[in-house]
Amino acid sequence: MASGSIHVKVSGQLQDHIQRQLGDDGLYENTSEYIRELISREAWDMLQRQLAPAMRAEDSQFVAASAEDVIRRNKRR
Repeated sequence: MASGSIHVKVSGQLQDHIQRQLGDDGLYENTSEYIRELISREAWDMLQRQLAPAMRAEDSQFVAASAEDVIRRNKRR
């Protein structure tokens, strides 16, 4: 994956909120660290929402599949 930078300008209340998260009084050393944490947390929350139905499903709803079945299915996608 290529590494790069994304620059975003914020102002007003959003900028004030971010500043409160940084430095000696906040949990993060810099804005980039704070934004990375927000993105990671959102990705984790999305994954949990997607997996929740399967986690609540009855065992009878699951179908046994071998590693070869999964590989073959994914190649078709």
